[in-house]
Amino acid sequence: MKIADSLINELERESAATLKLLDRVPADKLDWRPHPKSMTLGELAWHIASLPRVVASSVEAGKFDVGNARPAQTRDSDDFSERLKGSVAEAKRIIESFDDDAIKQPFSFMRGDQVLRAVPRYGALRTVLLNHTYHHRGQLTVYLRLNDMPVPSIYGPTADEGWS
Repeated sequence: MKIADSLINELERESAATLKLLDRVPADKLDWRPHPKSMTLGELAWHIASLPRVVASSVEAGKFDVGNARPAQTRDSDDFSERLKGSVAEAKRIIESFDDDAIKQPFSFMRGDQVLRAVPRYGALRTVLLNHTYHHRGQLTVYLRLNDMPVPSIYGPTADEGWS
């Protein structure tokens, strides 16, 4: 199995759980935020839905300037589920294009012209695409709970749902 295939399998599996969360984002609470320093519910959902495309495109380019690492403050839609589906499809297309040699090539985190850190492309996909998404997905479960929205089962039952 190619390295890319294992990343794609995880992306597909975890995206199903992410979709369950995004489908629960209440349209009337998109401007809600738990703290003035926090993203709004709409910004967080848009960020999560956009991550696969943004990260895979950056990995394809071979570098990312961390000075640009702010979630978009605007969005062209509130259909977060459709955004995620398109984002995952684009990420899969990019990741599938990497053979094992290409996915081991360096990816650089930059600040302007300065290389802050270089890791293999698969390391960037693992940490920034997958792990970073899980981090924000966990935040989204808290946002939903604080807005009295039912939290779906992801890795096990919640107070609102059994296994699903």
